[in-house]
Amino acid sequence: MLETVHEIGIYIHRFHNLDLFQQGWYQVKASLRWEDSSRETHGTPSRVVQYEAPDLASDDILGVWRIDDNEQSFSTQPFRIKYARQDVLLSVMVSFNLNVGSDEVPAASAVILKFELLFSPLLENGGEMQASFEAFSTAIHEFRIPPKALLGIHSYCPVHFDVFHAVLVDISIHTVLLKAGTTLQKLLGQRISSRAIELVKSLLMSREILVEELQRISKMIDRTIDDITEADLNFGRFGMYSSLGSDMADFNSHGKMGMAHLAGILQNIFEKSNGMIDVQNDVILYSLSTEELLDVFVSVGSQLSFIWIAFLNFHRSHRIRIIEQLRSAWAADRKAEWSIWMVHSKIEMPHRYLRSISNDSSQRSALGKAVQRKSGDDPAQNATARAELHRKSIAQMKINNRSIQDMQIFGDPSRVPVVIVEHVMNTTVHGSGNNKSLFAAKQTDSATVTTRFVGKDASKSSVLGKRGSRVLKVVVFVHGFQVSPFAMHSLLQGHHLDLRLVRNQWLLLDPGAECLMSEVNEEKTSGDFREMGSRLAQEVTSFLRKKIDKLSRYGGCKDIKLSFVGHSIGNVIIRTALTDSLFDPYRKNLYTYLSVSGPHLGYWYSSNSIFNSGLWLLKKLKNTQCIHQLTFSDDPDLQNTFFYKLCKQKTLENFKNIILLSSPQDGYVPYHSARIELCPASSSDYSKKAQVFLEMLNDCLDQIRAPSSEQRTLMRCDVNFDTSNQSKNLNTFIGRAAHIEFLETDIFAKFIMWSFPDLFR
Repeated sequence: MLETVHEIGIYIHRFHNLDLFQQGWYQVKASLRWEDSSRETHGTPSRVVQYEAPDLASDDILGVWRIDDNEQSFSTQPFRIKYARQDVLLSVMVSFNLNVGSDEVPAASAVILKFELLFSPLLENGGEMQASFEAFSTAIHEFRIPPKALLGIHSYCPVHFDVFHAVLVDISIHTVLLKAGTTLQKLLGQRISSRAIELVKSLLMSREILVEELQRISKMIDRTIDDITEADLNFGRFGMYSSLGSDMADFNSHGKMGMAHLAGILQNIFEKSNGMIDVQNDVILYSLSTEELLDVFVSVGSQLSFIWIAFLNFHRSHRIRIIEQLRSAWAADRKAEWSIWMVHSKIEMPHRYLRSISNDSSQRSALGKAVQRKSGDDPAQNATARAELHRKSIAQMKINNRSIQDMQIFGDPSRVPVVIVEHVMNTTVHGSGNNKSLFAAKQTDSATVTTRFVGKDASKSSVLGKRGSRVLKVVVFVHGFQVSPFAMHSLLQGHHLDLRLVRNQWLLLDPGAECLMSEVNEEKTSGDFREMGSRLAQEVTSFLRKKIDKLSRYGGCKDIKLSFVGHSIGNVIIRTALTDSLFDPYRKNLYTYLSVSGPHLGYWYSSNSIFNSGLWLLKKLKNTQCIHQLTFSDDPDLQNTFFYKLCKQKTLENFKNIILLSSPQDGYVPYHSARIELCPASSSDYSKKAQVFLEMLNDCLDQIRAPSSEQRTLMRCDVNFDTSNQSKNLNTFIGRAAHIEFLETDIFAKFIMWSFPDLFR
């Protein structure tokens, strides 16, 4: 009886190339469909606005945008990508219409919004390409708009495609329910169904959401809306009619109700519902006659269309500031949304671990007291069991909120990595009589924990900048071992791009960061750690000097924030490099240290017998020096070994933030070594080896407790990957799959980095 349409406006602002491996011509293609497979309706492109004209004289833009009537899709104009971190301003808005009838509102089905990355290789003759342009789809990123969000949502929506096509497309999504065209005279005298009343209520709700959002954005960016007045946004006695079209005037000429009467009805509806329409409260609407209800439908629908057009115009006029506000809101909301896969806990850091004087293997001493450990208590097994229990609870969840859902995560929520975040509280600072809690910032919700732990005395560069100088933020990424001892298919590790996914997430969070993907130790990771550390120190300090010299020509460098990210033995190389005298001018500038499965305490007490056999073969057959150092066989005197001496060096003391990533599924790096914590096996060992191990552990923890920074963050993050779909091969059996999964997925990094942004920028 009454016809409505869902309109979904998509603003495609900017295409930013983070990590596309291939030069060529690219396009972004958009389409949408109902999630319910029984429906065949696709969204139809209804309007396109190029709100900022592309540079037609540029050789990097080819042709114009295109609508495919057969596929009911929209494609941006082709643009040329030449290099990484390249921006292309697309500046186009497309609206899709989804027609619905009175028996389908409110909608019970969600909408799937699909973005495709189209690619065509470079051709020498651009004219030939334009005449015969054929692009093929290389990557897809889908989003789900829940039914409740179809009435009104206004959200930033970043499109990243996949790990092999890492880009950022800045997009904002806006939805509304509008009145569709109909001949109202034919409906007079007919009986109004309860579904029609539901439709009118949905229309009223959509209007309220739109008005609320428009007022909120207007206030945030401190800009008035020129196209509409305050009377248009509020149901006044006569103010609302300034926006009504001719259809309302025609209808009233045949109806029995005057404008004042209609205004009174609408005002009454909103007064009874305290300004917001209550879906359950339909008493007022049921009391209306057919003519009155139709009049409300036309009146609200006409004004809603007017406000919707004003909103779209307002968005285009202030697109830069609005997208900034929407992006900030998106980042804040993700903390709460992603908490589904993150479990938070707090523990206290002991003063020092002490050797037990008892021969009972179930006893250990911490904080000077003997602590009972249950027989067979394995921290890695406990962490795995805890994560699997949480994963089962996720599988039973019904997730249907009003936010746009990223299908790379929500497509199969039980397959997403579970991250257990352990916040280590430094209850006492070594050498100080004052108790310092790392959680000085008040927490209101464990699911949305944030930290703001920058020391009071911010690190100051030796290069003092002039007015207008900037902070130089440098992040160094260091790869791990060159070749796996069990790489049957000759899959190489130790490449400078190993940590590119983590780098990309860092750049999304802080686009101003300068990233160094260390290359000096490629194909050299089987040698002495001291030599590898020396090469890294030279590479990093040379990079810093170049960046500082460059800034000196543009106002100077007022401060430096130097961060490191290491994978596997790359963390040992980082710590070794920090002992080099070349770092003396920069130690006070150390900011964040992200360790991805790093063997900080070596390979002692590894429970992976198969991997241990592989290490033995590498030592015997290839005499690999770094393996000797990792297993403490580089010197007969344990207190003269490389690792023992490294732990005595103050390599961790100057970092403001330390994040230790581990995985109980990783069979390559001992669980306790990646987390820098006590190993249960060492508690039952009363040999010289156990004594040396405890000394190294205490030396590392003493550095973290050291008062060189007023506040220091220490987080241990357990990443539990879903292995149910992984084939049962040698990689999974020996624990290599999880060790490499850190390099092949970025969801865990996205969760951690966007949940604690202050640690990474």
